[in-house]
Amino acid sequence: MTYISTQHTAYRPRTRRTLSLGRILDTWRSRQQLKKLDDSALADIGLSRTDALNEAKRPIWDVPATWRD
Repeated sequence: MTYISTQHTAYRPRTRRTLSLGRILDTWRSRQQLKKLDDSALADIGLSRTDALNEAKRPIWDVPATWRD
């Protein structure tokens, strides 16, 4: 009897790098949404228009230190 072992290569588990990339993209999307909020919504979360625009201008790789591995 012949035993054939195959590995399905279509599924690749997420690596630390792809998880980090996902977090970076999520941060970028959040920053883009933040700059679209009106002044009333910004006041509700304790930010000024200047704070929101400054946050949105941060580089894509500038993420919270707790996210870095």
